[in-house]
Amino acid sequence: MPQGQIKTLTDRGFGFISGDGADVFFHMSTLESGSQFDMLREGQPVEYESEPGDRGPRATMVRIVPEAPEAPATPEAPEA
Repeated sequence: MPQGQIKTLTDRGFGFISGDGADVFFHMSTLESGSQFDMLREGQPVEYESEPGDRGPRATMVRIVPEAPEAPATPEAPEA
């Protein structure tokens, strides 16, 4: 499944994914069950399925990719 990042979002429930090649249009109705449009942010990684549309590729399914948590900072050892 291709991966990309949310490029733009609108307050009208759609946006674009920066993916392999051309940007991919998506509508909030294509979000995987359990995901909500207001959970998305620009730059967020996603997986998607797409099909050709009249004006370019459009997503048929969008899934948020969980981001790996940042590793906690390792305390420095005191100098001897």
